[in-house]
Amino acid sequence: MSTLYVPPAFREERPAILHGLMARSPLAMLACNGPDGMPVLSYLPLLLEEDGEQGVLTGHLARANPQLAALAAAGRAVAVFTGPDAYVSPGFYPSKQEHGRVVPTWNYETVHAEGRVELFDDAPRLLALLNRLTTRHEAAQPRPWSVSDAPEAFIQAQLKGITGVTLRIGRLLGKRKLSQNRNEGDLEGVARGLAASPDAGDRDVATTMRAL
Repeated sequence: MSTLYVPPAFREERPAILHGLMARSPLAMLACNGPDGMPVLSYLPLLLEEDGEQGVLTGHLARANPQLAALAAAGRAVAVFTGPDAYVSPGFYPSKQEHGRVVPTWNYETVHAEGRVELFDDAPRLLALLNRLTTRHEAAQPRPWSVSDAPEAFIQAQLKGITGVTLRIGRLLGKRKLSQNRNEGDLEGVARGLAASPDAGDRDVATTMRAL
């Protein structure tokens, strides 16, 4: 079982909130135990779909990726999703002026999805997955690309180079470190400071903090 340090103030257990973060940050780090005891990692977009209480994640890896052998041996994996993050300066806290007992920190959100893994390589199932992934990620494009836009022979050749990965979620662990451990004045000071940042990620964190 994977572990993550989550103080009570930052623990998030609501499935709808966790699923929402996963959907907004689909590029996940997939990790499993390797034969030497060290973790084996890959980055890939994972599609979250409803199937059971926690849901199912599906994606694909290059057939040449050695993690496939590690996944087959381990039988389990954890997918890590990370949302926007932001550096928090002590200068954002009004309490700095009161007593000075403040230090820098970092605000962020992350979800760990752990479960059993299935690998598959049959062409029809892989093609269906590619169509679902493409529909999901092309939706915002003015002229969405479709798998059928490419020559069929080319797509069939591409399918031979990938292996599908399904992770049936058995455990979700969420951490939303968004200054909830600070007093109301400090929390608003951080949100105000990040909202004024030129960095889009900082502003996203500020918006999330104000929606808590």
